[in-house]
Order: sequence, then structure tokens, then C-alpha cells
Amino acid sequence: MSDETKALPQTGPALTLGMVLFPGLTQLDLTGPYEVFSRLPGAKVCLIAATLMPVPSERGLTISADATFETAPALDVICVPGGPGVDSMMEDELLLQFLRERAPSARYVTSVCTGALVLGAAGLLLGYRATTHWLSHELLALFGAIPVNERVVIDRDRITGGGVTAGIDFGLTVAGEVFGTAVAHEIQLMLEYNPSPPFASGSPHSAPKSVVRRVTDAREAAQSRRRAIAERAAVRLGVAVQGGPLCP
Repeated sequence: MSDETKALPQTGPALTLGMVLFPGLTQLDLTGPYEVFSRLPGAKVCLIAATLMPVPSERGLTISADATFETAPALDVICVPGGPGVDSMMEDELLLQFLRERAPSARYVTSVCTGALVLGAAGLLLGYRATTHWLSHELLALFGAIPVNERVVIDRDRITGGGVTAGIDFGLTVAGEVFGTAVAHEIQLMLEYNPSPPFASGSPHSAPKSVVRRVTDAREAAQSRRRAIAERAAVRLGVAVQGGPLCP
């Protein structure tokens, strides 16, 4: 869509972006896009969790919510980060119901990294193109999503980002969609976001095969558990997978 049809005026009704917190989230999935969103003119970023108690991230950084699922304001954008905690969140009916209830009125429903699996478990990616962390990419199909191997994917009112650091690309993409590319360009420059990594191991397609093998081997058991959880969630949704319906 063009800037003329999608951009919001810099002086107008405030835009409210809601970012979900849960135990075990990867903090960069949250704080990367938060840094971008917090710079949008007139925008308010609301951190939302089940309670107002501090939420521990995957690596121990605690984050406090601004609102609960019950008290959250109307949201123009909903964002679900990823992290090990998504395994529990795929079966957390309180969060899933919050997402289902709020999605129809949101302008965009979005995720970073494995947050896409939570959107999928809520039934919000059925028939949508989407991406997620490369280790969990194939699980998107369990929820009726169409996996796309891109860093950021836009499909109608869904925007999904790839793994962890892709959250900054995702945040800038959302900024461009809702405020126009000029604002997104300014934010990118202020953040001096011009990646030049010291190693070419940021993707399974560029990393040495030995590195990919070590990482996948180390995560094999965890990924098997995640797949089992995703399959149970897909069963509850009644999603047809690989040519036939999933059965309990």
C-alpha cells in the first residue's frame, strides 16, 4: 500500500500499540521493536500481561506491565514477542482469548520470532503468509499458516517478523506501514541501524553447516516438545494439516 493510503498524520489521534508480556519471553523480541515504536510521533506503547507483577524474561531481565488483559486500552496494533515461554503460551487460554477478542478491532495483528506460534494457536494465522524463527518455521503450517522464508512478512493486517534481531526490521516495517516511510527512515537513522555483523552465521543458509548442526542438535529435544505442544494446539483449532484433519 502507498504512503498516501496507509500513513497516519503526525498530528492526529494517538496510535496505541500493545505488546504482550509473558514469562520466558526473549527480551530483544520485545525491546527491539519497542525502541522503534516508542519513537513514533503521537504513539503510545502499552505493555500488557496477565497481571501487573514483574515478568521475567528468558535471560532474567524483568519487565513490568502497564496494563492487564482486562484493563488494556483499545489497541491499534497488537504485538506478541517470542521466546521459550511461547511453549506455555500456546496453551494459555487467558492470553489466547485476549488475542482473539482484540484482533478484530486492531489495525494490525503482529508478532516477532516465535510469537507467531502464539498467534497461530489463537487461530489468527489461518490462511495467512507468515514467518518466525528458523528453528520453528515448519510449525507454522500446523496452524494453517503459509510459511515464508523472509525476515518480515506482511499479509493484509498481519505482520510477522523472523527470529530475535529481525524485531528491529519488523519494527521499522510497522512504522513504515502506519506512519509512512519518511518517519521510518528517520527512526532508522536515529537508531543508526545499519547492520554489518562480524560473522556470516546469522542464518542457517549462510552459517557453516557444522554450526547449524550443533545448534539444531542442541535444540532437538526442546523442538520436539514444542512440536508436540503446537500439534495439540492445532487439534484444538481443528486445523487441517498435510491433506487431512488432525485428530486427537
